[in-house]
Amino acid sequence: MENKSVFEMILSGDLKSDIIYEDNQIFAIHDINPIAKIHILIIPKKKIATINDLSIDDIDLIGSMFLCAKDLAKKFGIDQSGYRLLFNTNDDAMQTVFHIHLHLIGGEKLKNI
Repeated sequence: MENKSVFEMILSGDLKSDIIYEDNQIFAIHDINPIAKIHILIIPKKKIATINDLSIDDIDLIGSMFLCAKDLAKKFGIDQSGYRLLFNTNDDAMQTVFHIHLHLIGGEKLKNI
């Protein structure tokens, strides 16, 4: 049996976390190690290990993640000042949880990348 990701444990209630958004496909939480004043993770309920594992069937899911990010940016007041959206994929990109998640980062001036 495959181990549950930390995100699956949050969804099942095995791990406590404040879910700030949830619908039938995705949910969002604050990152426990934020790199900016606003750092939210937008996570699909369907476990997909990496961006490399996406299929054509995931188009609507990924679109929903980006629309959720836009809405959360507005809710948290960073839609006009600016924000960054980021996926980490595999070791060189420092992916530590192999269940894709979109980082919404903002609330302060970010470093140029």
